[in-house]
Amino acid sequence: MENENKSFWKSGHKPTLFSAFLYFDMSFMVWVLIGPLAVVIMQDYPMDPVQKANLVALPVLGGSILRLVLGFLTDYIGAKRTGQIGMLLTTIPLIWGWQFVNSLDQLYIVALLLGIAGASFAAALPLASQWYPKQHQGLAMGIAGAGNSGTVFSTLFANRLAQHYGSWEVVFGLALIPILTVFVLFTIFAKDSPNRPAPKKLSHYGKVLSQRDAWLFCILYSVTFGGFVGLSNYLTIFFNAQYDLSAVRAADFTTLCVIAGSFFRPIGGVLSDKLGGVRMLTILYAGAAIMLACVSSLPPLALVIVLLFVGMMCLGAGNGAVFQLVPQRFSNEIGIVTGIVGAAGGLGGYALPLILGSLYKSTNSYTPGFLILSGIVVLSMIMLMVVQNSWKKTWSGQGGTAKIETVGQAS
Repeated sequence: MENENKSFWKSGHKPTLFSAFLYFDMSFMVWVLIGPLAVVIMQDYPMDPVQKANLVALPVLGGSILRLVLGFLTDYIGAKRTGQIGMLLTTIPLIWGWQFVNSLDQLYIVALLLGIAGASFAAALPLASQWYPKQHQGLAMGIAGAGNSGTVFSTLFANRLAQHYGSWEVVFGLALIPILTVFVLFTIFAKDSPNRPAPKKLSHYGKVLSQRDAWLFCILYSVTFGGFVGLSNYLTIFFNAQYDLSAVRAADFTTLCVIAGSFFRPIGGVLSDKLGGVRMLTILYAGAAIMLACVSSLPPLALVIVLLFVGMMCLGAGNGAVFQLVPQRFSNEIGIVTGIVGAAGGLGGYALPLILGSLYKSTNSYTPGFLILSGIVVLSMIMLMVVQNSWKKTWSGQGGTAKIETVGQAS
């Protein structure tokens, strides 16, 4: 057993932590690949606002469904094997999109199958989390979860590569290179924790879902992660439609916003370790709600980028805050709960583009959509403020800080 005061960098297993980060990072890059490419793809397959929203939302839906599967596999066969399977299966939609798509319907199927990459969440985070004690969960989950930054590679390079090669299909083929490279590194360096809980039966899913806190975490994460991934997928379309930007230019501005959400996730985890996840999440929800409400006024481009940057920063840090809390409450069911909560986050990300796209089609304005998104964040903040007292009386420390425990270290 390790001393409860041992520092983060002397705890756990660093090769596994960074293997989990790389796996999540490249998988996330693939998961959101269609988001920035949508503006290019619609030159070959004309789409109305709802069809465009559906195309960029389908990978998120696929990820939500498959996270439950990978969450179960993580508990049953281990996070490392699950991650290896996930990366190999991710090559299927990439090869299909590269060589075999010839209709919009087929592209929808490819988009749905890209959810395999999004399901990586259910293996990557438990792989990292199980090596660390509760007092370091925020930073461990934040570092592994910073794989959200993979989105940056898609938004920054996908449309440039499509423009350079004169084909959006070739981008799918090129994405195979980093996925297979990380597969090799992951296989060599990742290691399942000796503290991994015993495999759970399917009945454990029902047991977890019978607990109110599991549903509360689902709601909280559907707002933070759903908001982050939904906007990551949709902002290129938003900038193109609202501000008449080119595909590359629109994706560049999306990249700025995505960077904020990605790189503030671990900061959200660290601050939650110190201040408490509940306290941090309340502040971050308030910030995100204000920013989204301001975006609804559709200000000039320079200002809307600042607002979205800060809003995405709050949502990204909020992801870290939620997953500082989850392992405290469900340490023995972390694989199952990560899958369930991650699936809920994905459903939020699926709904967001549809809300914006549908309301834009019916009103010819993005104002109603962003106002609704802001209202959803406010409602979640109120819910969090209501439940925090009961959490404090049972499993949570003051403000959502962790109650100290000890855990084994890698040899």
